Amino acid sequence: MPGNPPTRFVYLGPEGTFTEQALRTIPAAEHGIRTPARSVPEALEAVRSGEADAALVPLENSVGGAVPVTLDELGTGAPLVITREVVLPVEFVLAAPRLTGLHRIRSVAAHPQASAQCRTWLSTHLPDAVVVDVLSNAAAAISTAAGEHDAAICAPIGVPRNGLTVLAEKISDHADAVTRFALLTRPDKPGPPTGDDVTSLAVMIDHDRVGALLSVLTELAVRGINLSRIESRPTGEQLGVYVFFLDCTGHVAEPRLGEALQGLRRICAEVRFLGSYPRHRWSTAAAAEPLPSQPGLTNADFADSAAWLSRLRAGDPS
Repeated sequence: MPGNPPTRFVYLGPEGTFTEQALRTIPAAEHGIRTPARSVPEALEAVRSGEADAALVPLENSVGGAVPVTLDELGTGAPLVITREVVLPVEFVLAAPRLTGLHRIRSVAAHPQASAQCRTWLSTHLPDAVVVDVLSNAAAAISTAAGEHDAAICAPIGVPRNGLTVLAEKISDHADAVTRFALLTRPDKPGPPTGDDVTSLAVMIDHDRVGALLSVLTELAVRGINLSRIESRPTGEQLGVYVFFLDCTGHVAEPRLGEALQGLRRICAEVRFLGSYPRHRWSTAAAAEPLPSQPGLTNADFADSAAWLSRLRAGDPS
């Protein structure tokens, strides 16, 4: 990351959540100051105001999809940029104050999203238990440790924090579920390309223009840029007016993505650059392997054509 590395981190709290667990995978955050926030807007406002250097918030889940409040915050307000993504496996556990049989569990504290992702396991193993909604996975662990509930569905990080005992591991109905988190800072010069990067954008198109979204997609497709994610969110201005959030392969410093951004700037009502950053890699030791490009659509091809045009404009037709 250009400039001074962040030392003050804020994250969607409270303590003991998956977000904190994800944040602590970042070496600078593990050794820095970590402060929980009560909401995504509060976390991002701390960065905008200068109270924190960076914020980690959830962006999307492989089961539940995008996190609407995060997208809405990125599309409005003072600009922030993503400098890193963290993808974390979501592994829920059933925990209790002490070791006990499942047949003794009568009440289970859980965040609604957590209980939804464990619905089949609950109906199979705890068919008679009452699931009580709480505000977070951490709140489930805290209330259970206080004796308010017999057990909690929570993140593994919340078990030792609250002196709980694991009764069952990996109880999610989707064994491969993951959540993607974004580390956000105030705008700065992007880091150099790694060869395996993601560029995130928020674009607003004229809602009364025929084929406007197709024009956006064409700007990417003709340059061989893969669109890995697209989400739409209403702007709140009027019915039918949306912001589209795009994740593209590539880096803003690369010629073909730079050309695509210029094209989007020409045809869209607004384009907000949300950052170019390395794609999450499950193994930090693994080397980045560039995605194969079609002939004529590599970064080298775009750089060569730009150089050729410069020569033509200078009077050299070679």
